[in-house]
Amino acid sequence: TREYYEKLKMLRVHGMEPKYYHKAVGGNFRIDELQAAVILAKLIHLEDWTEKRRNNAQRYLRIFQKEMLAEHFELPMEIFPRHIYNQYVVRVKNGKRDALQNHLRENNVACEIYYPVPLHTQECFQYLGYRKGDLPEAERAAEETLALPIAPEITAAQQDYVAEKIKEFYS
Repeated sequence: TREYYEKLKMLRVHGMEPKYYHKAVGGNFRIDELQAAVILAKLIHLEDWTEKRRNNAQRYLRIFQKEMLAEHFELPMEIFPRHIYNQYVVRVKNGKRDALQNHLRENNVACEIYYPVPLHTQECFQYLGYRKGDLPEAERAAEETLALPIAPEITAAQQDYVAEKIKEFYS
């Protein structure tokens, strides 16, 4: 049936409908044999990509400290011995996250808010009985986090451009 099709389609993308709003607990069930073969071929590059991401994260830290931009963010910290920086997420202070994101996007800087809705307020977890205000730190994170570009391929010039546009926003 159409209803069953729509439910399965939603479950294969983490239970999201629309994007970032979870109606059910789902997963990432979108891989096929061809994708598996590609992943196997890419695995040999994993260490190199991880090191490049780690280097890019350290470079952001140096730039933000040098340009006095770190005062506007809570920067990512290495909690584990070897952070891979799949995302480089900063917490933007003083309620300026959305304005900063808009400024960066207007200047062709890819950035994303990956978790705009705290888990405890998602429809799929309503049965747990949590309400807005019950988990204030999760709610604060949803309001403040912004992911900056961190791909292994990002160049020093591109990182400098990101920092330049952030500095422009705060000046």
